[in-house]
Amino acid sequence: MVKPNKPPIYIGYFHKSCHSGKMVRLNRRLLLLSLIVLNFTRYFTNLISQETIQQILSRIDIIDIVGSFVKLKKRGANYLGLCPFHNEKSPSFTVSPTKEIYKCFGCGKSGNSIGFLMELEKYSYVEALKWLANKYNVEVEETEVSPEVKLIHQAADSLYIINNFAQQFFSNALFNTDEGTDVALSYLKERGFREEIIRKFQLGYNPSALNDFATAALAAQYNPEYLQKSGLVVVREGRSMDNYRGRIIFPIHNQSGKVLGFGARVIKTNDKSPKYINTPENEIYVKSKILYGSYFARMAIDKQDECLLVEGYTDVVSLHQAGVENVVASGGTSLTPDQLRLVKKYTNNLTIIYDGDSAGVKAALRGLDLALEEGLNVRLVLIPDKEDPDSYVNKIGASAFIDFIKNNKKDFVLFQLEIALKDAGNDSTKKSLIVNQVAETISKINKTEEFTRRQDYVKQVSEILKIEEEGLNALVNKFIRDKVTKEEIRHNRSDSFTDTTPIDTADELPSGLFNKDEMSERAMLRSLLEFGLKQWDDERSVAEYIFLEVTENELDKLIENPALLNIYEMYKTWFAEGLNPNDKSFLYHEDKAISNLVIHIMDSNTEISPKWKEHFEGHIATREELFREEVTSTLNYLKLRKLKRLIDDNQRELEHAITMADQMLFLETHQQLKHMEIELTRQIGTVILK
Repeated sequence: MVKPNKPPIYIGYFHKSCHSGKMVRLNRRLLLLSLIVLNFTRYFTNLISQETIQQILSRIDIIDIVGSFVKLKKRGANYLGLCPFHNEKSPSFTVSPTKEIYKCFGCGKSGNSIGFLMELEKYSYVEALKWLANKYNVEVEETEVSPEVKLIHQAADSLYIINNFAQQFFSNALFNTDEGTDVALSYLKERGFREEIIRKFQLGYNPSALNDFATAALAAQYNPEYLQKSGLVVVREGRSMDNYRGRIIFPIHNQSGKVLGFGARVIKTNDKSPKYINTPENEIYVKSKILYGSYFARMAIDKQDECLLVEGYTDVVSLHQAGVENVVASGGTSLTPDQLRLVKKYTNNLTIIYDGDSAGVKAALRGLDLALEEGLNVRLVLIPDKEDPDSYVNKIGASAFIDFIKNNKKDFVLFQLEIALKDAGNDSTKKSLIVNQVAETISKINKTEEFTRRQDYVKQVSEILKIEEEGLNALVNKFIRDKVTKEEIRHNRSDSFTDTTPIDTADELPSGLFNKDEMSERAMLRSLLEFGLKQWDDERSVAEYIFLEVTENELDKLIENPALLNIYEMYKTWFAEGLNPNDKSFLYHEDKAISNLVIHIMDSNTEISPKWKEHFEGHIATREELFREEVTSTLNYLKLRKLKRLIDDNQRELEHAITMADQMLFLETHQQLKHMEIELTRQIGTVILK
């Protein structure tokens, strides 16, 4: 057993020549990064108390959280599922419950539970914490913040705040101004919209004056830069002007009801400007990830197990007013994987309702192969020519419209084939291309549980094309094999997700940073994070023992990476405040750079292979049981590596020493260092240093 009370070995007083110029420059850059990180840390931790954060983190179950959004299946010690961040058919998204991290080997995204919520739902760190607090019934205690911190918070959330202000301004202009009621409200009522539906969707109006909204927003002291970024205001010749003036405003909400952006529609028929202007993409508005009306439709979609997809904003509002509430709009763009995954959160059944003209047909067909890959059952309904869902439901009434939808659903694959055959006519070359096209489409349905569905398509299509079923089936299988071959290397990587898999931190830290000395620094820090709260002996904890061993005057010599040093000092501060920090305290840190670095620190081979126990009997000691040995070992190895480097540096200086006094000084230093090396080596055992 290791004796816990050995006196610490001090190495902090040796000369500074151990720092190369390159490392000093690198450390300065990292120190600046650490200071920036510290400022963000102060901002966020002032909003929610550390006690509350610790309560939340202690309850986190990454499988429970990620499993709320992704269907996971157990594979060995980990769980596997389809990545929610990119379009894939074979699962490469892996979740480790022991490490409490996820990693996708397809798109490369990785992180922890909080990072998952921030990435997927676009929450801020504080919003993610509050989501978790609500899930685990933790009462959130918020600390008092200074006016300066409030200003920082306002800047961070300015887009949401400005959008909320704008929505209220536009609604007020619609209902409570002469221009709004005479021009915009009367127009909406002529289109058949009742006031309750207008208020439900928070529709509004931007007055036709040059800068009514801009003047109001600036008077309310909103940041001009963020007003421009939101798309609500443009600056021309030094003047701030309304971008949506004279237009009906359609607020676009996220899944929690916050306003992400706006769609602005012209009223005048003789207006030569674009019919719609949409919010430009920014930090909160990403068009490819949004379906208009999803906030109002999500419960109806889930209840009816079907999502109706239309093209325009007015189509959604009209159908909701008619009682058809399971409807969303794509905003006139091709469907994207993110939009399809948003649908799949609530249902596997997607019915697309588009105009019956040629443009509507082409729009309906774009991107639907992706829907098949997502495992959605896709049907099409084409509204009669020269009509759209908005005009048609007003023309025939709600009941007749619902019946029309039920009776006119067409299978996507067969409809695509029907359209292609009409275009091909009697051209044999075009017909042969159709065979390849439809075979590739059917190959998208390649999940095991959908085998019967795929074979049904092969049978129906072969009869329509008058070709052999076996030949079409072989062609479909060829497309499947080709895709599997292309993806094989990437998917094989997902099987290698073990505790030795490094988490990519290239975006957060300079490449080539992790040298052997830093590996020792990270090993020591890992021992502190994992075992710091355990009892070292009757009088102190592991953390207190490490603090005694790593004294203040040698701290910057033992931990030279400022990012690692920052984590060490944060741990020490929180420990002194009685907050009982552990690895989760940093794994779920609000700053991504700190979180990713800790993920990397905690990532090492620590699991005992199940096959080991098959061949060896008896108890195998775990790291939990051997923590004292690990703590002592990591501290001594760290000190030994630093000593080895100091010895080498001292030797080089001895070789270049000119005066006898300098030579004697370096020789004495060498003897002291070697004596300390021998003592450390004796404590560790036989050591080979490269």
